Amino acid sequence: MKIRVISAREEINSLGSDEQIIHLAFRPSNTDVLTLVLKCPNAKALHVPHSYMKSISKSTQMFLEMKGIALLEGDVWGHRKDINEYSEVSQSVYDRIDQYRTEGLSDDEIEVKLSRETKWGADFIRFILKRSS
Repeated sequence: MKIRVISAREEINSLGSDEQIIHLAFRPSNTDVLTLVLKCPNAKALHVPHSYMKSISKSTQMFLEMKGIALLEGDVWGHRKDINEYSEVSQSVYDRIDQYRTEGLSDDEIEVKLSRETKWGADFIRFILKRSS
């Protein structure tokens, strides 16, 4: 799974319509979110840092929910945008999920384990678990 990382609102215009998961490394306004959704009609999730999550209005959250776009909280640790504009969830994470499911762990237990292993936010891990079912 690829996560497109954008660090400034000016980069919204560079997004392709096929982008599905976008990490916003800036504090988005309502207009930014609307522009992004119009630019990326296939978006499945917006990923924002914890500190920016509190500033996203209820109306924007409701708009995203109506569009079926998940609003996920978290950071993209160790990613260097100057090297690659995408951050990726490696196949080993999916292999780990399969392993835990084979061992009979519930999604809640897998979420706790992966959270410790990857340092990703619970929202993002739940999103991955739901998509890998």
